[in-house]
Amino acid sequence: MKILITGAKGFVGKNLVSTLNNIKYGKDKSFSLSNDITIFEYDIDTPEELLDKYTAECDFVFHLAGVNRPKDEKEFMEGNFGFTSVLLEKLKENENKAPVLITSSIQAALDNPYGKSKKAGEDLLFGYGKENGVKVFVYRLPNVFGKWCRPNYNSAVATFCNNIAHDLPITVNDRSYMMNLVYVDDVVCEFINALNNTANLKEDGYCYVPTVHQITLGEIVDLLYSYKESRNNKEIPYLKPDSFEKKLYSTYLSYLPENEFSYPAKMNCDDRGSFTELFRSNERGQVSVNISKPGITKGNHWHHTKNEKFVVVSGKGVIRFRKIDSDEVIEYYVSGEKIEIVDIPVGYTHNIENLGDTDMVTIMWCNECFDPEKPDTYFLEV
Repeated sequence: MKILITGAKGFVGKNLVSTLNNIKYGKDKSFSLSNDITIFEYDIDTPEELLDKYTAECDFVFHLAGVNRPKDEKEFMEGNFGFTSVLLEKLKENENKAPVLITSSIQAALDNPYGKSKKAGEDLLFGYGKENGVKVFVYRLPNVFGKWCRPNYNSAVATFCNNIAHDLPITVNDRSYMMNLVYVDDVVCEFINALNNTANLKEDGYCYVPTVHQITLGEIVDLLYSYKESRNNKEIPYLKPDSFEKKLYSTYLSYLPENEFSYPAKMNCDDRGSFTELFRSNERGQVSVNISKPGITKGNHWHHTKNEKFVVVSGKGVIRFRKIDSDEVIEYYVSGEKIEIVDIPVGYTHNIENLGDTDMVTIMWCNECFDPEKPDTYFLEV
């Protein structure tokens, strides 16, 4: 299959091209699509003569090119209607009845220059499909968000992500304004449905992306500032599968300054080694890393309700347990050569000793975040 994508270097186009390339080279097998595909990328800097070649050979057209923020309003009609006309004429000249998918906007229902130009493009494509017996897919997209969207252009989410990540100011005129948003990966998935002729179609003839998120501007801003603060408080956001929060957090991270991907963790050091809390979550507890010097024993305490999991990832040692009302000591020998997870049950005093000649590194998970007012930790020698 030969696929023509106009606007291939734009936000949605770039995401679509990258996904199709992953399919083509066998890196993504989650789609029921053959990897025998050729991608024709067409954008504003592509030599015009290639449009003749592409429209003669293509088997499917993703028409994503358009104008959002022109210097002159007349460019709306020239870019959103005019180029669509050129594209469809080229297909007709080449007697190519390949299906055509076009991205429109919910603003096509509004009486403004941008909306009128999008509506004109829709009508043109619907007419073209009917007159020429061609399958067409028209998507009136709401606001699209995700990686690679240009900030300070036409996306509030992209602008907020970029500016907050770069410590720049943002302007929110109405925190209560309700946004309807679709995530770019969901858009791409739906577009591949159309490529497989399984698009989601409404009775009025328009296609749609099934997952739409509704949230206010104020809520978006609050979430983004909480993501920024999470680097200081170590809090991992609560990210339910397919939730807006999960998608927004991924989007926010894509706008981090390239010299600020890493950030420090506070190491609590002494002559025994170090203990460093890495992440915490009210729902999932906390994760820390413990480094013990050779011959050092740490622990010798027990818990009522707090429970832990220990994973030695480097070095070797032993984890000892004793039920607090028993004299029997239980030993588990652990090593970074054989990664295993050791549960630390409640009611057992426990310690961990480094038996090797090098530092022993242990990843520790606890089911609750440390609370100095209620530590639930009681000293008792094993």
